[in-house]
Amino acid sequence: MVVVAGAVLLNFALPRLAPGGPVDYLVPPQAGSVSAEERAELLDRYGLDESVPRQLVTYLGGLTRGDLGVSVRDGRPVRSVIAERLGWSLLLVGGAVVLSALVGTALGFFAAWRRGSGVDLASLVSVLFIDALPAFFVGLLLLLVFSVRLDLFPLYGAVPASEVGGARFLVEVARRLALPLATLTLTGLASVFVVARSALLSELDEDYVFMARAKGLDEKGVRRHAQQNALLPVSTATFLGFSTLVGAATVVETVFSYPGLGTLAFQSVLSRDYPMLQAVFLVLALIAIAANFLNDLVYPRLDPRLRAQ
Repeated sequence: MVVVAGAVLLNFALPRLAPGGPVDYLVPPQAGSVSAEERAELLDRYGLDESVPRQLVTYLGGLTRGDLGVSVRDGRPVRSVIAERLGWSLLLVGGAVVLSALVGTALGFFAAWRRGSGVDLASLVSVLFIDALPAFFVGLLLLLVFSVRLDLFPLYGAVPASEVGGARFLVEVARRLALPLATLTLTGLASVFVVARSALLSELDEDYVFMARAKGLDEKGVRRHAQQNALLPVSTATFLGFSTLVGAATVVETVFSYPGLGTLAFQSVLSRDYPMLQAVFLVLALIAIAANFLNDLVYPRLDPRLRAQ
């Protein structure tokens, strides 16, 4: 609860610490000056004429009722806009977490079993090289190759369920999800790979591995025991990486004009949309907290010693 309370307070404070405000978006400089009465009316409409403590009380009161306010940018209830975008982000980030965990773990274990070989060195250098590239650059590169040159995938966006139905809807969703998902997966691959490789190398130096081999256990059995123990730090890296990928999704969604929370956050920053920023930051913070909580639930299932306590 302390973490959630801290997240709520930060979500309220961060938009207000940034320069500018909603009125600067509603009445840009090129629109000319506004009278004091007009400015006061705009501030009153969005509750910004009150003191900051009073705004905080109003914000907290709205949260208890499930009222996230009204968007400055488009005048719609924030809760409705979040509901429209949340599913797309969960699909993208959730898929990237699963794929980066599976691929990163498999590659890490594969490299660890061949430590010191050319395969180990090549995989390590390749993964670290990709990790050093900015997410937006990887996304633009994939767009250039697979959308512009090869014309295999759409350049941007997603497809609303109202436009197509049935199996075609799933196909269109997959086509528009493929490149953002690949970009985000590559972004989160390195951390899982490095942890998986290091964890398995550490396990292979443990006494129980030498003892198992001395007793005649076949290599398949040795691998199974060593890899099972190596999954403990991999699990932690995966769930912690969830928070990292949620942040990276903001950049990736913007590159691909993908209609998720990341794009919404970027648009809300440009418009100084306080209610929307508060809601988006809160949802992202709750997702990160939930990921850490899930890690605490999964960890005992991977480590029998914790189940016995």
